[in-house]
Amino acid sequence: MSILKRPLVMVHGLWNTPDLFHALVLQLNQDPSFLFAPHLPHDLGRVSIRQLAIELDKKINSQFGSDLVIDILGFSMGGLISRVWLQELRGFERTSRFFSVGTPHNGTLTAQFVPTSFFPGIAEMKLMSQFIKSLNDNSRNLKCINCRSYYCFWDLMVIPGLSGVLPVGPSISIPVFNHKALIKHPKAIRILINDLFVGTPCKPTMPN
Repeated sequence: MSILKRPLVMVHGLWNTPDLFHALVLQLNQDPSFLFAPHLPHDLGRVSIRQLAIELDKKINSQFGSDLVIDILGFSMGGLISRVWLQELRGFERTSRFFSVGTPHNGTLTAQFVPTSFFPGIAEMKLMSQFIKSLNDNSRNLKCINCRSYYCFWDLMVIPGLSGVLPVGPSISIPVFNHKALIKHPKAIRILINDLFVGTPCKPTMPN
């Protein structure tokens, strides 16, 4: 069995729960202590992405302490939550790799007409929103880690599909035909598994 080099934190998106990663976790076949998918309640988009990143920070520190180096994978809005944690909460200092899957890094048309006053977490994902602009204008910290983004052209949640590309690192177009398939379809899982296991596996040192 291949072994991950570092613990993997998986961050779900809007209207999802950690169950979203069930198929991926089964295929990874790792010691459960190396896989962490915290539940981050979005309240239907009423919670801001930055507040969710603060909650993510608390949960990562509670699970792994404040020093252990990790990898992080974010799906959909979970990729933006991860970016705030990496870029603004200094998560990049303890992260080796960031895998972004189906994340609207340049916003999405599906959020364009959502009122900010009622659903700030969704409205932050509008095309060229101040939130999106701030993340992309201050992405230098992402250059300190290995980043990779995955997207599909036919994504009906992230429109246009190329909005799913990070401003740094390579990007991979996955041949699936809807948003959730990027994290659940066997083709997508095979691609993600291959990239997660790139390099010579070694057992990470876990805190006592």
